[in-house]
Amino acid sequence: MSGVEYDKQDEDMPSLNHSYICLQILRQLIQNEKFAPLPELTLDIGNGLTPDISVFPKEKIRPNFLRDVIKFREMPILAVEVLSASQTVQELLNKASVLVSSGIKAVWTVEPYGQTIFITTGEGEKFQHDPNVESEGIRVNFKEVFGTS
Repeated sequence: MSGVEYDKQDEDMPSLNHSYICLQILRQLIQNEKFAPLPELTLDIGNGLTPDISVFPKEKIRPNFLRDVIKFREMPILAVEVLSASQTVQELLNKASVLVSSGIKAVWTVEPYGQTIFITTGEGEKFQHDPNVESEGIRVNFKEVFGTS
């Protein structure tokens, strides 16, 4: 890991806003036939880390309904985390650093109160208020997510 610890001790308690934002993001992601956005998939990182949404190239997802996978070994190309009332931005940015250091190309941390998207990649962290966010060919219009269109 990158020296940054992610403490799962006080795991988030998703709220109404959290669930609603995840749904709105998923609605947009599902429209792109190249990708498979999966909610709440535990990845094989440490004891298991579970992003709110993990986005994979569609061909990487082949479920076997006779044998399930508890910790998925393949890393998504994008993970999305949505801040909930029980979390801090710092906690999620720490988690984003761990996810990126584990092979995920980009992590979007969505902070709904200020409608800010933090983007963590191997090059570092940045934030933007521009509603159109894109990483690895994956786009979301956050104006639509937040209902400000």
